[in-house]
Amino acid sequence: MRHSGPTHTAAFVCLFLSAVISASFAVDQQAPANLVKVTKTTTNKVAVLSTPIVQKVAPAGSELYIAKRGESVISVARQFLPKTSYLTSSQVAEAIRAANDDVRGTFLKQGQNLIIPGILPAPIAEKSIPVAKDFEVRAIYLTGLMAASDHGIQIVKRWHQAGGNAVVFDIKDSDGTVNIPFEHPLLGKHHITFQDLPKYVHFLHSQNMHAIARIAIFRDERLVKEHPELSVQSRKNNTAWRENGKLVWTDSSNPKVQDYNIALAKAAAASGADEVQFDYVRFPAEGDQKDAKFVFQSEHPTWQRADVIADFVKRAHEALQPSGVLLSLDVFGVMAWQRSVDLNHTGQDIVQMAKYCDVLSPMIYPSHFFGMDNIAHPGDEPEHFIGVSMDRFEKITQGSGVVIRPWLQAFHWRTKTYSPEYIKIQVLTAKNKGGIGFLFWNAANDYSKPYAAMPAMRADKGKYFRGDELPAVAQASLSGGTK
Repeated sequence: MRHSGPTHTAAFVCLFLSAVISASFAVDQQAPANLVKVTKTTTNKVAVLSTPIVQKVAPAGSELYIAKRGESVISVARQFLPKTSYLTSSQVAEAIRAANDDVRGTFLKQGQNLIIPGILPAPIAEKSIPVAKDFEVRAIYLTGLMAASDHGIQIVKRWHQAGGNAVVFDIKDSDGTVNIPFEHPLLGKHHITFQDLPKYVHFLHSQNMHAIARIAIFRDERLVKEHPELSVQSRKNNTAWRENGKLVWTDSSNPKVQDYNIALAKAAAASGADEVQFDYVRFPAEGDQKDAKFVFQSEHPTWQRADVIADFVKRAHEALQPSGVLLSLDVFGVMAWQRSVDLNHTGQDIVQMAKYCDVLSPMIYPSHFFGMDNIAHPGDEPEHFIGVSMDRFEKITQGSGVVIRPWLQAFHWRTKTYSPEYIKIQVLTAKNKGGIGFLFWNAANDYSKPYAAMPAMRADKGKYFRGDELPAVAQASLSGGTK
């Protein structure tokens, strides 16, 4: 049989297609059209290619994290802050951006891979750096809120660059706010500024800073409001006593109050602080004193207020000694005069207190000596009041072995002459009168004048201060993980 040629085949196909089309047309003419509902499932879609998720590998010292819907860089940073060597959430956020080129803007994409740098292998367990009690401290004061902030970190670095070697920071201020994680039956839940105190102390040590944890002791507004039974009591109505209308004072002689503060001091020492500083270690000095009733008056009827304070300081010192940290006490500058009215009210007997501490820090701000020595504007006489105060403190503590390290004025209240020169006069006078080191106080943490004064004081080596630094062996042991 022979195969058909191409012409015959084409003709056959044409005839077949014509028949099929005709039949289909006939069917369409006889039956109505079926309407098809168009839906999202039946509509043809055009595929849109999205940016693929980049799969990353976390290098050593970092961790991989997959972002969830709605998360931002800062929210992830807050989540990882406790696990990293960084001190603030903004530092973590900055590090995340630097480690991930695809992180742009505020919010993250769902499923986005993130490298979290600075992950610690274990929580920091910082140890105190022991120094002699006559170590020459050159310090500034920071509130707890400031110290734990980005701005506070920059203040510390600038103070180090200026020639400072220590920082005083609040772990409990006079409003009773406790700034560190601390479990105690009298405290309960509380807002903290130092999420990780050992990490912060480690940072201070990395800056060659002596770390001084300040505790406002018996003036504790939070404690008396939550536990009014621990406050000074009123003889008139057996309720919480108020100092000029303010409910702020705990009973300094109440053992529960004392033990609470000693426990907090030990917690600071265990976190690596090199020194614990007690402020408001006294009785209330104002208000209706005759109406104030204290526990010691019934439990120790022969005691005076000074006996209570001395006994408390002795117990605190004994509790801290095993840790090797220093104990320093802030006292009124006017107590150098040892006037009976001041002694009877505050209970700050300098002679007794000096026996049970390493350092006394009298607050000898010139502006606070109003009405004394017949000087109308004491704030403008820093040399006189610091000189006289230091002479008196040195005299009444002679033979005790205590170090006098004064608080100096770093604020412009009640003085028209506040300047870098004002700072220099205070430092020089205190040193020439036997002081070892100094502490600058500014409630707003503005140290522009000390910054300006320090270069000249450093240049004149030995005139204003010795220039002590932390032991080299301690510095060598520090790691550089904390930013």
